[in-house]
Amino acid sequence: MTNPTTNPTTSPDELAAPLDLLLTSSTRGFIGRMLPNGAWARSAVNLTKRQRTLAHRGTTLARELGTIAVGTCERAPAKGDKRFVDPAWQGNPLLKRTMQAYLAAADTADKLFDDAQLDWRDAEKMRFVLDNIVEGLAPTNNPLISPLGWKAMIDTGGLSAVRGLKGFARDMLSQPRTPAMVEPDAFTVGETVATTKGAVVLQTRAFELIHYAPQTPKVRSIPLLMIPPVINKYYIMDIAPGRSMIEYFLQQGQQVFAISWRNPQARHRDWDVDTYGGAIIEALDAVQKIAGTDSAHLLATCSGGILAAMTAAHLAAIGEGDRIAGLTLAVTVLDQNRAGFASAAMSERAAQAAIRASRSKGYLDGRAMAEVFAWLRPTDLVWRYWVNNYVQGRSPAAFDVLFWNADTTRMAAALHRDLVLMGLRNALTTPGAVSMLGTPVDLSKVTADSYVIGGVADHISPWQACYRSARLLGSKDNRFVLSSSGHIAALVNPPGNPRASFRIGQVDQDTAEDWVQTAEQATDSWWPDYISWLADRSGPEVDAPHALGGPGYAPLAPAPGTYVHQN
Repeated sequence: MTNPTTNPTTSPDELAAPLDLLLTSSTRGFIGRMLPNGAWARSAVNLTKRQRTLAHRGTTLARELGTIAVGTCERAPAKGDKRFVDPAWQGNPLLKRTMQAYLAAADTADKLFDDAQLDWRDAEKMRFVLDNIVEGLAPTNNPLISPLGWKAMIDTGGLSAVRGLKGFARDMLSQPRTPAMVEPDAFTVGETVATTKGAVVLQTRAFELIHYAPQTPKVRSIPLLMIPPVINKYYIMDIAPGRSMIEYFLQQGQQVFAISWRNPQARHRDWDVDTYGGAIIEALDAVQKIAGTDSAHLLATCSGGILAAMTAAHLAAIGEGDRIAGLTLAVTVLDQNRAGFASAAMSERAAQAAIRASRSKGYLDGRAMAEVFAWLRPTDLVWRYWVNNYVQGRSPAAFDVLFWNADTTRMAAALHRDLVLMGLRNALTTPGAVSMLGTPVDLSKVTADSYVIGGVADHISPWQACYRSARLLGSKDNRFVLSSSGHIAALVNPPGNPRASFRIGQVDQDTAEDWVQTAEQATDSWWPDYISWLADRSGPEVDAPHALGGPGYAPLAPAPGTYVHQN
C-alpha cells in the first residue's frame, strides 16, 4: 500500500484509465491493442538513430548473461517483487539463473524504452505493450518450471493440474478472458454483501432509490444522496458490515439515500447523459420531499461523479444551485488532459469505432471493461491469478471487493457515445462545450461547498487529474483529500486501519504537485473528517424518522432492491 506521506508526486501522469480509455478500448480485443502500429515504428526508428546506445545495451546484457551462466551474478528481484519469494528461486541453481536472466532482460527492455525518447502519447502506448509482454514472459508464469506448480502437483497427486486446466477452460470461454479473481458464488448480494437495512422507495425505468434505516435516535436534517458509477453496481458503497460507507454514515447520524442504477439492455440504447442527469434530479426531488428539506448533499463516485457535476452545473444554470447543500466527488476525473495511457490511446478514429461497436449492440458490455482494467495492471490482476488458479490449481480467495468488481453491468450505447466524445475533447474543461438537459455545462458556476477525494495509488482516476478537476468547480470552500491506496481501497477505507493515511487541504494551489507540499497530513481514514464536514453543512439534528419513505414514496422492496440483482 502506498502511503501519501512518502512521495506521491513521482509520476504526475501515471498509468490510468479514465472513462475515455475504458470506453474506447473495451470495444477492441486485447490482441488488437497489442498489435504493432505507428508507435512501434516510431520506437524502432528512434532506437536505430542511437546505434551506439543499442550496441552498449546489447553488450551489457550479453556480459551479464555470461556472469549468470557461470554463477557469479548478484542480480536479485526488487524488494517488493513477490513473484520470486519461493526459496526455490534462490536455492535451485537452474531456477536462479532463469530468474536472473529474465530480470536482466526485463531491465534492458526498460532501459531501451527510455532510450527511445518517445513523445508522451507513443510512450504511454508502448509502455502498455512492454509491460504486458515483460510481465507475461516471467518464468513464474510458466507451469513447466514454476516451483509452486510442481509443489502443488506433488501435494495433490496431480489434481492441481486438472483443476487448473478446468479453470483455464472456464475462464477463456467467456468474457473477460482473464483468470477469475473470485468465485462467482463467493458472496450473495443482500446476504453477505449489501446488507445495510433500508427500502426501495422509488423505482423508475433507470434507477431505484433506496432509503436507509436510521441507526441513531437523532439525525441531521439535511440528507445525503449517494450516486454510484454507471459502469458498476452501487453496493461498493455498502460492501460489507464494518466496511460499509453507508453503514458508517448512518451510525454517525447522517440520513442516507442511494441510487441503484438499472443494468441497461439493448432496448435502452437511447439512454444518454440527459437520461441520467434527469434521473439524478428525480432522485433529488424524492429525497428532499421525504426529508422535508430544500436541499441535499450529493456524494458521487467515478463516472457517477461526472454526471453529478454536470447535473449540478445544470441546476446552477436554471437558478436552482442552492438545492445542493454540498457536492462530494470521489475518484472522479473531469479534466482528462494527459491522464496517462487513456488520453494517449484516444483518437477521433478510435472513438468513432468504439461508438459504432456499442451502437450495433445497443450497449457496451461491462465484461469487456473488466478486461481492460485487468490488463492495465497485469502483474496484480492477471498473472497473480494465473499462477494461483491455473499453475497451482487453487480457487482464488474470497474477497468482497473483487466479487463486486466481477459483478459487471452494461452501459447504454447513447451514454457510451456521450462519454467517449466528452473524453476525446476533454469537453468539461471548456464552459459550454457540452450540455446537460438543454443547458450549457459550466462547472465554474457550481458554487456549493465541495469535497473532492483522490487515491494516491489510483490507476483508474489518477489523483493529479482529480485535483485538476476540483479546480474546475466554482466552490469558494473547496476541500481536496488525498487518500492512501488506490481507486477502490481509497474509498472502502473504514477507521481503524493503522496503514491508512491522507492529506487534506483547500484547493488553493495551481498544480497538484504544489498542493501536496502544503497539505496537512493525517493518519487513519478520511471518513471521520468527511462526517465532520457534512455535519457542519447538514443543519440541526431532528428525531429520526420512524418509517422509511413518505407520502407518495411507500417502501416497495427491502434493500438492496431488485435492480442490483439484474444481470
